[in-house]
Amino acid sequence: MEQRISLITLGVADLRRSVAFYERLGWQRSPSSVEGEVAFFDLGGMVLGLWSRETLAADSTVTDGRGWGGVTLAHNVREPDEVDAVLAEAVAAGAALGRPGAPTEWGGYSGVFVDPDGHPWEIAVNPGWPLDSDGRPRLP
Repeated sequence: MEQRISLITLGVADLRRSVAFYERLGWQRSPSSVEGEVAFFDLGGMVLGLWSRETLAADSTVTDGRGWGGVTLAHNVREPDEVDAVLAEAVAAGAALGRPGAPTEWGGYSGVFVDPDGHPWEIAVNPGWPLDSDGRPRLP
């Protein structure tokens, strides 16, 4: 198996609400989305999908639990001010603020918002992972 992830699919309670949230963040749905069934967002080398929680659980052969699923998504930026700006943008779009931006014990700066379906997103500056010109982290 090659070392990469092609698609991350988030189970959502209300597809229209979730699509509207990500569109308010400025994200654009892919034409391969199926209206009312599944939405895809091209993340430049990876795809984010939004699909009904129940359908995703059945397709994944797991029981749909309503607790935290043990996954956090992350979006890295270049400057602490960008962390705060993205958090504010997400809250304005309908997210809950999980943790405001603050210095971290690992020398960075990060905060967390929680999307309308409870998926936590960390917004971070990580000085050990510089971003290339396309905004992708470069691991040492």
